[in-house]
Amino acid sequence: MAVLAAALAALLPLPAFAATKGQANTSAIVMFLVFIVGTMFITWWAAKRTKTTSDFYTAGGGITGFQNGLAIAGDYLSAASFLGIAGMVYVSGFDGMIYAIGFLFGWPVVMFLIAERLRNLGRYNFADVTSYRLSETPLRVLAASASLLVIALYLIAQMVGAGKLIVLLFGIRYELAVSIVGVLMIMYVAFGGMTATTWVQIIKAVLMLIGATLMAFLVLKAFSFNPDAMLAEAVRIHPNGLAIMAPGSQVSANPLNALSLGLALAFGTAGLPHILMRFFTVPNAKEARRSVIYASSFIGYFYLLTFIIGFGGIALLYQHPEYFTANPDGSIDIINGLVGGTNMVAVHLANAVGGSLLLGFLAAVTFATIVAVVAGLTLAGAAAISHDLYANVFARGRATEKQQMKISRISTVTLGVIAILLGIVFENQNVAFMVGLAFAIAASANFPVLVLSIAWRGCTTMGATIGGFIGLVVATAWVTLSKTVWVDVFHFAEPIVPFPNPGILSIPLAFIAIWLFSVLDRSPRADRERAAFDALRVRSETGIGASSASDH
Repeated sequence: MAVLAAALAALLPLPAFAATKGQANTSAIVMFLVFIVGTMFITWWAAKRTKTTSDFYTAGGGITGFQNGLAIAGDYLSAASFLGIAGMVYVSGFDGMIYAIGFLFGWPVVMFLIAERLRNLGRYNFADVTSYRLSETPLRVLAASASLLVIALYLIAQMVGAGKLIVLLFGIRYELAVSIVGVLMIMYVAFGGMTATTWVQIIKAVLMLIGATLMAFLVLKAFSFNPDAMLAEAVRIHPNGLAIMAPGSQVSANPLNALSLGLALAFGTAGLPHILMRFFTVPNAKEARRSVIYASSFIGYFYLLTFIIGFGGIALLYQHPEYFTANPDGSIDIINGLVGGTNMVAVHLANAVGGSLLLGFLAAVTFATIVAVVAGLTLAGAAAISHDLYANVFARGRATEKQQMKISRISTVTLGVIAILLGIVFENQNVAFMVGLAFAIAASANFPVLVLSIAWRGCTTMGATIGGFIGLVVATAWVTLSKTVWVDVFHFAEPIVPFPNPGILSIPLAFIAIWLFSVLDRSPRADRERAAFDALRVRSETGIGASSASDH
């Protein structure tokens, strides 16, 4: 608790950013403290219930479908989903919704292809599923490699985002802001495990849905609840005029890149380790399906709200010149002149329609968002290290519960420290590519192996391992050689590849490689793996033999 006290003390004396210069927002500080104290109480309560690895990784399988759906929404809807998509709509209009549509489209894929079979076949994470009938060691090494890379990229983006947002909202040093998020995340995961992480995510999802609903309500109220009037005003004010109501450069500038991005967003969701891990927290496959339905509903509803918030920002913020940095001639550039950049549209709009109280609430929601997502990522990383690598690769199944719990907590602390350090190191780097790369790697390495291992009799260990690593390497290399990294980060003159999103190449290559090397594999082990498909199919479709929830 001494660490918590230090973190709280660091926040107390500092004025919060209130979207208008020179104004302190004490409500933001109060709401931050209420959230931190409340979640620390949850962690203390969860710590008393976290005794086994099942408790630590899956909350004993005792979470209901509705609760898990909320937690998935809390895990999935990062600060980028709220601030980023609202900012993209503010800049590009309808074109800004392409990411939201891609993120949402991934959930039917999860529901119809993954959720039920995942719950019936696995125990702690998706590597349990891929290695159900295939050789454990190579599949778990592949799963852990891809998962840790996805988690690292996601963590860097979240930690840098956390630091920048909290610096803007509170005026504290960037290093301190990142450290506070890292310390809180370590405490949630190391002591409370999945139970604490789940309830932090549920609270965060409820807060975010309430905050976004209230903002959308107040925006529409300003136009007498007439969306047409809001859109007409946005068209009148925006520099691009009527063009914001039609698809724009994100689609038309490079259709191949747009298709590639869509593939990564759609199939990446079904390969994100921290999202897939949530399906093992429910007692059975029925609740897993219910989880997806609830999560899809909450996420889809939230993205509709970001549409209103983005267009509402165009229509309303122009009436508040104090939110902009004026040009030398006194004019206002609503795109480039917004204080804090276009990612701060939702922050300024909260202040415009709801005053400092709503802004303070939004600040607390933003903080809750970052901590909840980072906690989920860290827990998935700890599972990859402790369960996949240590327990099943190095110890070869001989590790005791006590040893696994010890390694899990050490992994959590280690990942937390690494996340803080990487967040500090990458402070001034362009990290926008990292989330896209995380989805691309998940779609290229995890998704093909996961789908074919449970849906195709012919899939073998050799095919899955080679195909998964090909997807992993191609996706990583493509993004590295694209403009986002090669030019923007390494400062070379020209990119080597024509567009930044690799999915259109790396995803088909992974599927083709898995098929090809599985067909070519004529070893006795491959024959045994094909013969074991019938048992896998029965269990995946009926749940007979699947682990059930613990009594709580």
